[in-house]
Amino acid sequence: MSNRLQKLFDDLNKLENEIAAEIKQKTDEFSYTLENKRIKFTDEIAAEHRQQVTNVKTYLLQAPLRHILIAPIIWSLILPAVFLDISVSLYQFICFPFYDIPKVKRNEYIFIDRHFLKYLNLIEKVNCNFCSYFNGLIAFVQEVAARTEQYWCPIKHAHNMTTVHSRYKKFFDYGNAEQYRESFQKVRRDYSDLEKEPTTSNNPEKNI
Repeated sequence: MSNRLQKLFDDLNKLENEIAAEIKQKTDEFSYTLENKRIKFTDEIAAEHRQQVTNVKTYLLQAPLRHILIAPIIWSLILPAVFLDISVSLYQFICFPFYDIPKVKRNEYIFIDRHFLKYLNLIEKVNCNFCSYFNGLIAFVQEVAARTEQYWCPIKHAHNMTTVHSRYKKFFDYGNAEQYRESFQKVRRDYSDLEKEPTTSNNPEKNI
């Protein structure tokens, strides 16, 4: 990997850490604390939140008809999502030990905590938790796939990619046959940086 490209990846990691630190500081700004994996707001803030809640009847009456009609299609995705979750979890549990690939910690990707917000009604809480689960699941699956790809085919693509996963920085440049043959065995087993990285979780709730 070129020094310039490595610097860009390092800068990206630094920026991600700064974003995580900034998010963590919001615990003070919005007056909440963490107690036994539960999120606690001050009584004053909690009271303000309750005043902002929209009751379910009003919420449904104000909802566009198209939202109500399309909801069953959205929620039908929960079944394949759960199947994907179970399948990928079993896959890494069974296969990763054979290749000495570190397992992905699922609870660092899937967070369910928005139901603690008092200004959300029941429907909003359910919808928010569905989105939390689905997006966290995609991130979890991507990381499992990334570590798998590093072991079997750590080669960058020739095309520009909109996003890249966490292991992509270690991949060989497209077309660099000599480097690939010389260092393939080393790169496919290089997960040493995972031990040095701080947890991706700044979120208190890890109950999925």
